[in-house]
Amino acid sequence: MSNMLRLLARDRWLYLLLLPGLVYFILFKYWPMWGVLIAFKDFSPFLGFWDSEWIGFENFRIFFENPDFGRLLKNSLILAFLDIVFFFPAPILLALLLNEVRVNFYKKTIQTLIYVPHFMSWVIVASITYVFFTTNGGAVNAIVEHFTGDKINFLSSPDWFRPLIVGQVIWKEIGWSTIIFLAALAGVNPELYEAAIMDGAGRFRSIWHVTLPALRNVVVILLILRLGNFLDQGFQQIYLMTNSLNRSVADVFDTYVYYVGITQGAFSYSTAVGLFKGIVGLILIFGANYWAKRMGQGGLY
Repeated sequence: MSNMLRLLARDRWLYLLLLPGLVYFILFKYWPMWGVLIAFKDFSPFLGFWDSEWIGFENFRIFFENPDFGRLLKNSLILAFLDIVFFFPAPILLALLLNEVRVNFYKKTIQTLIYVPHFMSWVIVASITYVFFTTNGGAVNAIVEHFTGDKINFLSSPDWFRPLIVGQVIWKEIGWSTIIFLAALAGVNPELYEAAIMDGAGRFRSIWHVTLPALRNVVVILLILRLGNFLDQGFQQIYLMTNSLNRSVADVFDTYVYYVGITQGAFSYSTAVGLFKGIVGLILIFGANYWAKRMGQGGLY
């Protein structure tokens, strides 16, 4: 005990710096977890949190038997799969390309330009998408009409909803997501590249044998974290791009929680849906971390 107090006294200023972040997580992340208990209750605002009737897993049973469950799961899995396949590798490829730019002025300029979309809200991104893809004077449809004579209703077509969502995510977040990869590449010993060149390796061989191995651990960790949000497509983006014509492919767990929880007042039921999504993410994190270690890679813990 005395040793612990001595260590706390020695590093007291570091713990003081840690305190605001610790208080934030306790108040806004851990303490609200008590709220998930209403997923197992027939919650009534008039009775309150503790006096509402305990119904166990009834809300989960209703959700799994609901015809909407299959559609929501399908839409969420497809968008999650497209995110992993198309968005996740995109920042890695961009970081590799930027790492090969030798003129710092051009490199910094490109980085600044691709960082900007990250700071835009999804409302602005959805508005820009509407301006470009609308059938009433949209630039993209003007080009399509010039070459084909017809217009494509990108914004209302179920077939185009998923490509638009993936394209928005890539355009908005690809630049910001390169920061971690560029930081990892900055720590690569330049002598490794010199040794590769001495062995006759060209630029692509150097990337394959020096650059990519340097990114491997970072890629594995970020992939594990990404899988934790596998069913989390983000409410704002999906909600803003959803309309009555593409709803069949646009409804996901996030928007469903809003519709049944906020607009219909089914607080217990919507909490059960959100808890199900969180449990799936937790299982994926533990599973991915386990297999990463089995494959000889570093995991999260």
